[in-house]
Amino acid sequence: MKVNSTELQNNFGKYLMLVAREDIIITRNGTEIAKLSAISEGFSDCGTAADVVREKAEEYSYGSRKASYEEFLELSQNSEERYEYIDGEIYLLASPKTAHQRALTELFVIFYNWFQGGICTPMVAPYDITLKRNLENINVVQPDIMVICDLEEKLNENDYYMGVPSLVVEILSAGTRSKDMIKKLDLYMSCGVREYWIVNPLNKEVSVYLFEDGNISNSITYKKPEIIQSFIFEGLSAELDRILK
Repeated sequence: MKVNSTELQNNFGKYLMLVAREDIIITRNGTEIAKLSAISEGFSDCGTAADVVREKAEEYSYGSRKASYEEFLELSQNSEERYEYIDGEIYLLASPKTAHQRALTELFVIFYNWFQGGICTPMVAPYDITLKRNLENINVVQPDIMVICDLEEKLNENDYYMGVPSLVVEILSAGTRSKDMIKKLDLYMSCGVREYWIVNPLNKEVSVYLFEDGNISNSITYKKPEIIQSFIFEGLSAELDRILK
């Protein structure tokens, strides 16, 4: 990934997360000047990329072994639990806490009212979204909120949506932070989602990413009491004070 020095300075926290997955080439006036890389042993400072990658995976991971897509389907179809399947690994979705549900409810009400009567439909979890990196890499996720603009066109014979949402929202918890900020960001960016909102009740902020051609083309992090603005839906906004108490 390449990023100019100004963008890196303005959003250093975001790129510190992303460097755990790939090296970041820093440019100035179009010239490559440096490379940001993760180190295998991690850092001692709290909150670095290495610490995030090593956070307690057992809180949301279903074992450590890889599983086939068929194994995932068998497990999910014969269980009352909720699971996601990302890059060959199965993740158990734990019951959300109060702050998560408050943010989810407030934001979904805003979305529902704003999109009412239009061609796009906001949906709320649990609702499976199947995303394919390629024919062999099939992923199934349950975003907290998703905005779908081709719902009727992409329903299969079993009434499951098989398209790609235009906008996706994930609300972080301590146990799913790295999955939502690294694994899912990369998945959504790679599979055609246009806009991704990461709502962080822990530090009272929301990051909005615009994806184009498989890359992050723009991003903004909003802090209280700012008002979140959508990149792709002009006029769609949300008061941070309303969704994060």
